[in-house]
Amino acid sequence: MKFIGTRLCPDCLEAESVLKQACIPFEYVDITGSTENLKLFLQLRDNRPEFKNIKEDGYIGIPCFLMEDGTILFDENKIIGAETVSA
Repeated sequence: MKFIGTRLCPDCLEAESVLKQACIPFEYVDITGSTENLKLFLQLRDNRPEFKNIKEDGYIGIPCFLMEDGTILFDENKIIGAETVSA
């Protein structure tokens, strides 16, 4: 799973802490770390329907979790629940 966010965002910091405590592995993609990371996020945000309501509500859309199967989630607690079910 790719965890797309920024350490400038309190919600991303909280999500990172929750995932680490639950021992959920992830690759952190910091959108403020490089232009390449920001472009990856913007490509998803501009083209994926999962972001429609988020953009309409004026939010950025992070933390964003890009799952191995291409699914996008925005709630780390759903990831923890899915890991518990599959384990």
